[in-house]
Amino acid sequence: MRPRIAVIGRRSASVSGLRFSATVAAEAIGDAVFAAGGEPLILHGGPRERMAELPARLAGFDGVLLPGGSDVHPAHYGQVPGPRTVPDHEEQDALDLAVARAVIALGIPALAVCRGMQVLNTVCGGTLLQDLPDGPVPHLDALHEVTVEPGSRLASVVGTTAFKVSSYHHQAIDRLGEGLRVVARAPDGCAEAVEHTGADVLAVQWHPEDLFDSSGQDAALFRDLTGRAAARRAATRKERPA
Repeated sequence: MRPRIAVIGRRSASVSGLRFSATVAAEAIGDAVFAAGGEPLILHGGPRERMAELPARLAGFDGVLLPGGSDVHPAHYGQVPGPRTVPDHEEQDALDLAVARAVIALGIPALAVCRGMQVLNTVCGGTLLQDLPDGPVPHLDALHEVTVEPGSRLASVVGTTAFKVSSYHHQAIDRLGEGLRVVARAPDGCAEAVEHTGADVLAVQWHPEDLFDSSGQDAALFRDLTGRAAARRAATRKERPA
């Protein structure tokens, strides 16, 4: 049986064919997880007053994927919005932050992408650069190289040869959160990946779902997630009484 991967849903005001708002996920995310052997399932956040149930709900999955999206509200890291910061829906912030806290606390294998990495840094007490200054490396809707730290867990997944990634962000990590280690950077020094030193969480600033079918490194990130999730599933089944 494929390991069950909870893809955290994004709130959308409208979707073609529906009369009401919706909880959605990018097809590319689902395709990448499925191609890697996982079963992608969209997790609906539900009302905020039921958020206390989230850890128990997540415990029923084998892995979690926290995808990209809009800007995290700067209030969550002690700042006010800058002129180009466009905060997401407050319910989306509440859901994503709660998910990041739960996967850390429960040890659920997780992959965080773009906004997901920024959410992870925020719950670990870090801050974000609200708008990256113009420089030699384009980060918004562009391809650029990343270099991975030798000896890191990420290096064991994608190797240490520099490779190009699909980048779509205007914010980035500023002060690194507690328990996080930067394990990849762009040529301008921007943090492109972090891993948690205590939890089973890997995060990348780029969008590996964009090139998973042509980039061996991006495909490896999803295989790593489903592999870790399958191991958790096997261990959980072994622990259950007969």
